Amino acid sequence: MAGIISAEDAIEFLLAGASAVAVGTGNFINPGATMDILEGIKTFMSSEGITSVKELTGAVKCRRDRS
Repeated sequence: MAGIISAEDAIEFLLAGASAVAVGTGNFINPGATMDILEGIKTFMSSEGITSVKELTGAVKCRRDRS
């Protein structure tokens, strides 16, 4: 868990299976980072018709070639 500085970063972590993300150093760079990220996630969810963050969590599944 590291490097969350944008909504895109947070969404990628959620899609990969994270059930939570943390904004650390990003707050030093931009004191409003957490709220910007939250708004970005809300905007993305709205545009995609997603009603719950749980729908994002782990939505991208890795397929292993079993041949």
